[in-house]
Amino acid sequence: MRDSLFVQKPTKQFEFDESVASVFDDMLARSIPFYQEQVKLIAHFASLSLQNGGRVYDLGSSTGNVLFALSHLAPKAECVGLDSSSAMIERSNLKAQAYGGNIRFEEVDFLTYDFQASQVVIANYTMQFVRPLQREAMIQKIAHSLESGGVFLMGEKMISSDKSLDRAMIEHYYSYKSSQGYSELEIAQKREALENVLVPYTMDENLTMLKNSGFLHIEVLFKWVNFALLIAKKG
Repeated sequence: MRDSLFVQKPTKQFEFDESVASVFDDMLARSIPFYQEQVKLIAHFASLSLQNGGRVYDLGSSTGNVLFALSHLAPKAECVGLDSSSAMIERSNLKAQAYGGNIRFEEVDFLTYDFQASQVVIANYTMQFVRPLQREAMIQKIAHSLESGGVFLMGEKMISSDKSLDRAMIEHYYSYKSSQGYSELEIAQKREALENVLVPYTMDENLTMLKNSGFLHIEVLFKWVNFALLIAKKG
């Protein structure tokens, strides 16, 4: 279904409810530049740690796109998607019936979830929705759950510490969204709905947070203006 949620003025802040879940795949494809390429990158680099099996968690798994892509590359892996939205879990479970594979989805709050040992954790445009006061503690929890040599793949929308550059990056992104068929009104109203819900960090802030949490090796796998995908390896 095509995303037209913000044609009308929203009556509440952005949340991952039934209305969002019903159009989420289209929203992702049209709102995140090179979204499918990023999914492929995540699946490939995650699969390198899962060729002999093992466990992978996808935090904020939404409709399951990342795990479905990964399951084909690492069929021996146990793929676990965690999401607090019942609407998202319902859709991912419907997809799972068609895809098959060793994939399951759980409706939980991953902030309080009891993780088992894993080889890979994925958070694709998820951590930006975790409150800043809780974010580094969550990254530390992820690092603790990973086995030695395990990897954390984190896609994030980011900001610049330079105000003029940040403004230029945002304007270029809005131009991109316009090219995807969103009107200026839709762009403005979604921005308003996301205010104080999506709280992005700078690249330096994200790198520092990862290093403070015990990740010794961090690389940028993808970067487009204010969107980036990082891979962090536990020492």
